[in-house]
Amino acid sequence: MINMESRTFAVDAILFDMDGTLIDSTPGVLSAWQTWSEKYNLGDGLEMAHKTHGRRLHDTLQEYCRINDPHKLMDEVNLFEDEVIRGGPKALPGAVELLSKLMSLPEAEKRWTIVTSASNKYAPAALERAGIPVPPVGVITANDVVECKPHPAPYLAGAALLSTDPKKCLVVEDAISGLNAGHAAKALTLAVCTSTKRELLLASAKPDFIVADLSSVKIDWVDGRILVTLTS
Repeated sequence: MINMESRTFAVDAILFDMDGTLIDSTPGVLSAWQTWSEKYNLGDGLEMAHKTHGRRLHDTLQEYCRINDPHKLMDEVNLFEDEVIRGGPKALPGAVELLSKLMSLPEAEKRWTIVTSASNKYAPAALERAGIPVPPVGVITANDVVECKPHPAPYLAGAALLSTDPKKCLVVEDAISGLNAGHAAKALTLAVCTSTKRELLLASAKPDFIVADLSSVKIDWVDGRILVTLTS
């Protein structure tokens, strides 16, 4: 049962997006898109970064750079992600504290995971660089699904990894495409305003809840479920 006044509710599991939700890789992403925009004559790198936010790099490079050779596409993805890592991903406010709390609750430590559009090469490197703990159950990456956000497949895979009904999960996202993926998976959605303006998130993604960042999220373990309290 959700108490809309106090914004306290219980879920069976939490599925976190990575970039823009747990970590900030903006400098590296902007640098990489500027490089690839010049390389492939795509125009403004900043515009490309916003246009592709939250989507799988494999898909966006194929779409905008028109790379049809799978080997070249993989090479370009690897080079792009290397440039993002060099930009120095950092933990966003509240992320380390919230995940450390989940890790400290023995019953809850296997009730959360990360569902990212990044590759299985980039994700662990970025998490380590940002000092974010890795879920004990593992991470869902772009390599684990055929269809990526805004398709529900990534979050359905995350719920399956936790052996949990997606309808009893909370999806935490900063991107419109990711929030739409959470809705499509029938999960509750919590938007963080770390990369997209609140007004745009409310208008375009219609999240169930919205906060500035993860420092406004508190959790506990009550009666076999994760109790979530939103403090602002």
